[in-house]
Amino acid sequence: MDGMEAVGEAVTGGLLARAVEPQAGEASADGHTHETNCLNCGARLSGAYCSVCGQKAHVHRSVRAFFQDFLAGLFNFEGKIWRTLPMLAWCPGLMTRRYIAGERARFISPVALYLFTVFLMFATLNFTGALGTTNIGNPKEHLKTAISEDQQQLARIETRRKEAAAQGKSTVAIDNRIAKKKADIAEEQKLLANGALAIADDSDANGAPDWLRPFIKNVKENPDMVSMKIQDAASKYSWMLIPLSVPFMWLLFPFSRRYNTYDHTVFVTYSLSFMMILVIVAGLLVAVGMSGWAGLLFFVPPFHMYRHLKQSYQLGRFSAILRTTALVTFAFIAAGLFAAATVAIGAM
Repeated sequence: MDGMEAVGEAVTGGLLARAVEPQAGEASADGHTHETNCLNCGARLSGAYCSVCGQKAHVHRSVRAFFQDFLAGLFNFEGKIWRTLPMLAWCPGLMTRRYIAGERARFISPVALYLFTVFLMFATLNFTGALGTTNIGNPKEHLKTAISEDQQQLARIETRRKEAAAQGKSTVAIDNRIAKKKADIAEEQKLLANGALAIADDSDANGAPDWLRPFIKNVKENPDMVSMKIQDAASKYSWMLIPLSVPFMWLLFPFSRRYNTYDHTVFVTYSLSFMMILVIVAGLLVAVGMSGWAGLLFFVPPFHMYRHLKQSYQLGRFSAILRTTALVTFAFIAAGLFAAATVAIGAM
């Protein structure tokens, strides 16, 4: 497990570093250099930047220079993001085509945007409490508690019925509530008596496979820790969604020589970034008590996929609709594979 975590951290860190500063150089030992050769690649300098690797000719090594570079990178990212996000939302295919064609300075790179949105998504969901601990506990104890609470509610409803009957009021609605509550209690007592949740308490008694028993045991003994490990794995291995999704894009254009794996990768990464942004918006809406509006965002992905496909691959309306239907199905499959992988890693 430690080795797998190390791989995940290394890949994520490498991607982030490459995305944020793709051609970074090393500073000299002096505070201010006036070199004739690039300190990064050794090429001969003929201007303010190296003509080979792009590093600055004069490298500063000071705290002031560090924060100057930080602010420069921040404002550069901010400037690009206001050009990238509107196009990602409404003209995603046009932006994808322009990026593939070579317009790189105008937009945020797909990898940088994806890593940024993943980080922001988990930060937002943690801040709003959407990724709180599971608090699964013992299923039987939870069921007993639920039965006790339902019985207390039933007693209160029956008291109100007696009061209504004494006042000569109709009790039809209350009788219906009493009948429903009694049915709920009976069903819960049946589940408890039949041991339907025994697999969570004793996997051996239910003949669970050997490979599944350690996971069941971990969930039973420390469900909150398992939940935290799964969340950590989902964050750390979020980059896996890209290679999991690209093969499905190839299936949409199996005989096309016009579009290659690189085109599909750019498409997938920008599309996933937009979906992360939707999750962020949904989390914020839920946090401010607008869950109904958050639910409406569920209908946005198919429409966005349609526009993205139609513009990126220059498809006709019928062809775009057909491929969008397949892509939605593929998206659920890829998400399921990713979820299964993160659960397996988190359960180790």
